[in-house]
This record gives sequence, structure tokens and C-alpha cells, in this order.
Amino acid sequence: MERILVVGVTGAGKSTLARTLGSRLGLPYVEMDALYFTGPDWATNEDFSGDVARVVAEPRWVVDSLGHPEVRDLLWDRADTVMWLDYPRRVVMPRVLRRSLRRTVTREVLFGGNRETWAGWLSREHPAWWAWSQHRGRRREIGGRVRDPRFAPLNTFRFTHPQETADWLASL
Repeated sequence: MERILVVGVTGAGKSTLARTLGSRLGLPYVEMDALYFTGPDWATNEDFSGDVARVVAEPRWVVDSLGHPEVRDLLWDRADTVMWLDYPRRVVMPRVLRRSLRRTVTREVLFGGNRETWAGWLSREHPAWWAWSQHRGRRREIGGRVRDPRFAPLNTFRFTHPQETADWLASL
């Protein structure tokens, strides 16, 4: 496990697991949203694909994302391990709601200096709306990639409940 891709739906805990794996295994952790969102008003990185290519060209890393469409294949092609947090909506939704509520109330600074706002909750781009609406499609896409012969060489771990993930981490 030298190049680990942590995938799952919004709110599954990808960043938390990736950060933990990076720390335990001595791997550089790359937060995909921090690479993608680089400025005020959720401005995006104009050289995002180039930055991701530079990250995955390195021999060791852990990344916390299925990957934006423009870099998805690049991430999957370079990874040697996929950690799939395949949690049901009943697990994910309370997590994403608590996280977004905390971020909104505390005005936590996020990627590119942005913050979640009360008005943002009305947007279809808000993490809570996104987690709900994209859950089925994301699970289907990840499942398809895991079964895709191109990615058969990847060492894939699929966890369907947070306790499975915790147990696996404890055995590491």
C-alpha cells in the first residue's frame, strides 16, 4: 500500500480515513477538495489536472476522493490500493448533516478560504443535498470501477459499515 485512493460517497469519512492512513503508514496525504477549490466563492484550480498528475506521479501518497471526472482515470490508473467506504444513506446522512451544521455554525474556514453558509443549504451543491442526490450514482460508479478488468490489479478493500473500517484500522 504505497498509493492509496480512498473512495466513497460524500460524508462517508474519506478524508478522515485518508488522513489516518497517511499518518500510520507515513504516506503524504492529499486532500482533493483543497487542490480543487483554491479561492473565494469556491473558485476552482485552473491547473487542477496538472496538480493531480504531479501528485500521482510521486511513488507514495494517499488521496481522499473518487476523483473529479477530469482526473478520475488518472487516480485509478496510478493507485495500487482502493479503500471503498460503501456506507448506506442511513449512516452517511447524519454524518454529513452534523459536519455541515458544525461548519456553518462555527464559520469554519474550508478550502480556498471558503465557508459553508446558511444560504448555501438551499443550493443543490451543498454537501447535504449532494450526499443525498449522488449516493446511488456514486455507489454504482465505484462498484463498476471495482469490477472493471482495468482495475483488477488494485488491492481493493470494501467496508459497508464504519465498524468494519475501525476494525480493519485496529488490525493495521
